[in-house]
Amino acid sequence: MRVENYFRRAYSSFVAHVFDIPARFAAFLSFLALIVLPITGISSYYLRILISANIFAIFAASWDLLVGRTGQISLGHALFFGVGGYSTALLFKYFQLPLLVTIPLSLLVGTSIAILIGFPCLRVKGPYLALVTMAFPIILSSVVKWSPLIPIFGGEFGIRSLPSFFPFLRIQEQRIAEYYLTLFLLFVSSVILYKIANSKTGIVLISILDDEVASKSCGINVTKYKLIAFAISGLFGSLAGCLQAHILKVSSPPMFSLTLSFTPIILTFLGGIGTIYGPLVGAYIYYILDWYVLTILVPKLVAVPGWFDYARLLIFAFIVLILVIKWPRGSARFVTDKLEDLEKARDLDERGPKIWKTYKKEKK
Repeated sequence: MRVENYFRRAYSSFVAHVFDIPARFAAFLSFLALIVLPITGISSYYLRILISANIFAIFAASWDLLVGRTGQISLGHALFFGVGGYSTALLFKYFQLPLLVTIPLSLLVGTSIAILIGFPCLRVKGPYLALVTMAFPIILSSVVKWSPLIPIFGGEFGIRSLPSFFPFLRIQEQRIAEYYLTLFLLFVSSVILYKIANSKTGIVLISILDDEVASKSCGINVTKYKLIAFAISGLFGSLAGCLQAHILKVSSPPMFSLTLSFTPIILTFLGGIGTIYGPLVGAYIYYILDWYVLTILVPKLVAVPGWFDYARLLIFAFIVLILVIKWPRGSARFVTDKLEDLEKARDLDERGPKIWKTYKKEKK
C-alpha cells in the first residue's frame, strides 16, 4: 500500500510539474530521446560527437552561471578546464591514484583556484575584467609548454596514456558507457546549476547583475556572492576538463587555448545566455552543426583539399552568425517563449469562463 501511494504521489507530481508545463515536458522528451539513442545502433564516431557535446554543455553552463547571472565577463574560462584536466593527470602520473580520487581532488583544486583568482579579478570591471581573466590561461599555457617544469607537465605533448573510465570494455561498449556517464553528469550538473540559479543565491546574483550599487546599498555582500559564482563556475568547469582528459586519455596545452575559452561563449549565445538550459541546447546545435559542415557540406562545395579547413571555418561561422541574428536571445529561449505562449493560451481556454465570472463579481 505504501508503494502504491508513493507511485501515485510521484505520478501526480510529474503531471503537475512536468506534463502540464510544455517547456518542461519538451525537455523531458528530449532527455528520453538522448537516453534511448545508443540503443538505435549509432556508430562510435557519432557517439564521440555526442560525448563532446555533453562535456562542453557542462563547460558552457558553468560559464553561463558566472557571466549570465552576475555579469562578470570571463574570456579565460579555459583556465578551469585545463586545471581540471592537468590536476587529474598529475595525480594519476605521480601518485597513481584511482579516478574516484583524482577527479574529486581536481574539482577541489579548480574551485580553490577560482576563489584565488576571484580576488584580483573582482578589483576590475568590464573590459578590464575580461582581459585579466583572459591572461590566466595564457600564462598557464606558457608555463606547461616552455617553463623549466616541462618534465613535470610534459611540454607541448602534455601528459598522455591516462586511464579511461571503462578500460575493461570493448571500443563500442566503451563509447556507450562514456556517453551515459557524461549524460548523467550533464543531467546532475544542469539540475544543480539550475537550482542554484533559481534559489535565493541566484536572485542575489541577478540583483548584482542588474544594479551592483543598489545591491550594496541593500546590505548585500557583493564580493562574497561574486566569489561564490566564481567557485561554482570553476568547480563545473574543472569537471568538464577531467572528463575530457580521461576520455581522450591526454592532458595537453590546448586545454588552456583561447579557442577553448571562446567555445562556451558561442554555445551560450547559440542557446540563450542567463538560462542555464540554453548552453545545453547550444552545445548540441554546435556539435551537430560542426559535424554536418565538416563531413557533408564542405566536401560537396570544395574540391580543392588545401581550401578545406578555410571553407569549413567560413561556412560554419556564417551559419552560426545567421542563427544568432535570427534568434538574438538564443534558440532555446525562443522555443521556450513559444511553449510558454502555448501554455498561456491553453490556460485561458481552460479557465477563461471562471476568470470572467470572477471579474464580473469583483466589478459588482
